[in-house]
Amino acid sequence: MCLAVPMKITSVDGYQCTCEAKGIEREVSLFMLQHEEIEPGDHVLVHVGYAIQKVSEQEAADSWELFDQVLAEV
Repeated sequence: MCLAVPMKITSVDGYQCTCEAKGIEREVSLFMLQHEEIEPGDHVLVHVGYAIQKVSEQEAADSWELFDQVLAEV
């Protein structure tokens, strides 16, 4: 099983971008989404440093809500 974390893109430079989630920034590769139109403000699912899927802002928020619920139970 793998886990992808929803993150918001803050800047794009070719096939690299900077993403942010919950105050944490990461450099992320856009190589796997090279045929998608990606721009700052978009949300992506990030797995081991690669953006693997573009998602809506609502999908990203829903995912974080579920993650927060799971963490509250631990």
